[in-house]
Amino acid sequence: MSAYRWKKFDEYEDRPEKPRRYGVTEMRGPYYTHLSQNLLQDIFESMGEFVDGLKFSGGSHSLMPKSFIKKVIDIAHQHDVYVSTGDWAEHILRQGPSAFKQYVEECKQLGFDTVEVNVGSLELPEESLLRFVRLIKSGGLKVKPLFAVKFNKSDLPVGGDRAFGAYIVPTPRSSEFVEDVDLLIRRAERCLEAGADMIMIDADDICNHVDSVRADIIAKIIGRLGLERTMFEASNPRTSEWFINQYGPRVNLFVGHSHVMDLECVRGRNLGKNHSSVVASSYFRF
Repeated sequence: MSAYRWKKFDEYEDRPEKPRRYGVTEMRGPYYTHLSQNLLQDIFESMGEFVDGLKFSGGSHSLMPKSFIKKVIDIAHQHDVYVSTGDWAEHILRQGPSAFKQYVEECKQLGFDTVEVNVGSLELPEESLLRFVRLIKSGGLKVKPLFAVKFNKSDLPVGGDRAFGAYIVPTPRSSEFVEDVDLLIRRAERCLEAGADMIMIDADDICNHVDSVRADIIAKIIGRLGLERTMFEASNPRTSEWFINQYGPRVNLFVGHSHVMDLECVRGRNLGKNHSSVVASSYFRF
């Protein structure tokens, strides 16, 4: 009896075994569709070595019993899969800073590993955002800020230098959004300096559809922040393939659960310009 294995993890191949710092695949959890514990168990048992993280998108975990969340997290941890809250923290902040601290503590008690913070939805001053990043880190959890390229026009810095601590008249909020990748990168760099573990980049307006991928913006973000510290949302298999063709298998991607196997096949077939095809490194076990 023989078992055919065409994929192996090695630092000289596409990427190492888990836990990985690069080539991370984060999987979308219950949101668009309901994922039962049995389905998650099946996914992890069949593809667990290819899944690094599980994300509860859109605050879906806020609708579930705590007992169910704990069971899902336990299943994920059994397969060395970290679990992220998704972008729900901005809703908690409406109840005040103390509620946010309580939320972080509750996430830790439930077993979450990472708290995601949607920077665009928070609408916080930069220093306040950095305080929340430090608060999450001090609570023993990882933090992943989520950035979009478009900012409210009133958030753009006023031209000219000013002394630290000088009073600036607040700019009224506007309904106009302006694209500014340099502001995104500067804020992301400050979040990383404050302790953020990875920066998530929203797919909207950047890479939602492969025919309209903003390759210039993606290249600038990766060039400044680094491949290991950025994760991009890939909403479909064609977009995933574009990322791997451009940046190799070590790019970090967030995908739907139905795209995990396809993504892994693409990672294996596209090892970059200086790598051989995965077929050439295939092997048999007897």
